[in-house]
Amino acid sequence: MLNWEDENNMTDDVQNIAKLTLNGTTYDLPVMSPTAGPDVVDIRKLYAQANVFTYDPGFTSTAACDSTITFIDGEAGVLLHRGYPIDQLASQSHYLEVCFLLLNGHLPNATELEAFESLVTNHTMLHEQMVNFFRGFRRDAHPMAIMTGVVGAMSAFYHDSTDITDQHQREVASIRLIAKMPTIAAMAYKYTVGQPFVYPRNDVDYASNFLRMCFAVPAEDYEVNPILSRAMDRIFTLHADHEQNASTSTVRLASSSGPIHLPVLQLELPVCGVRHMAVPTKLAWKCSMKSARSTAFQSLSPAPKTKTIPSV
Repeated sequence: MLNWEDENNMTDDVQNIAKLTLNGTTYDLPVMSPTAGPDVVDIRKLYAQANVFTYDPGFTSTAACDSTITFIDGEAGVLLHRGYPIDQLASQSHYLEVCFLLLNGHLPNATELEAFESLVTNHTMLHEQMVNFFRGFRRDAHPMAIMTGVVGAMSAFYHDSTDITDQHQREVASIRLIAKMPTIAAMAYKYTVGQPFVYPRNDVDYASNFLRMCFAVPAEDYEVNPILSRAMDRIFTLHADHEQNASTSTVRLASSSGPIHLPVLQLELPVCGVRHMAVPTKLAWKCSMKSARSTAFQSLSPAPKTKTIPSV
């Protein structure tokens, strides 16, 4: 069962109080202490009590929800997925295992992992009619613009997983998105370079399948370099979730009033710029260069050992 963020899950055991004096009147604001990160001043009743808003246009000092999924502190070099440091996950785990962790809140056992990997692997193909969408774009279109259009079209093909309020439909949509996104990204890349699409295979692991779909051609066999495959898997793991960044915030806002796939379309828009490298298509281009060999093993600074992955 998937575990989702709850905006109203803050603890009621408030011990600290912040006092705000405005126009001669003092207001008591509860101060909440999270397990990681700075304390939070609860201002939910401020407007009702004082008839004022807070001004924070960039959300630089605002917590939008209570989440147990990811914690990130870029300046300190800390990235935790469900409490597990990214360096441990990168060295001892792999991307699909991290996906299970993010969705369910715990690392899978052998049976759960096998079932999850099988579920993702067997849903990597796209509906054949969706292939026609790619041909409607210019050859010089930005790959992320192509991906945005195709992901948005998923709502028209998969009607059984569009209700954001339904637990099962959210789970189905999550699996489909994890499974099909590499296929869409690889096809977007292939389209921009004028090469035929390469379909996914069920006997290849997730990262290797993506590289094969990006760089294989019908004229000759393509053997995935295991070093590049491991590099891509670690890059996927590093970018699996980035807490409340621009993309996540956009999706949370859009998902409150639309089908599941359309908010994900909104997720892609903030990363369409040249500066953003957290995009599978751009990562594919990077992996075509020798520099990917060294990129594979770069890691963040050691994070607090909140949780430790078992050695077995």
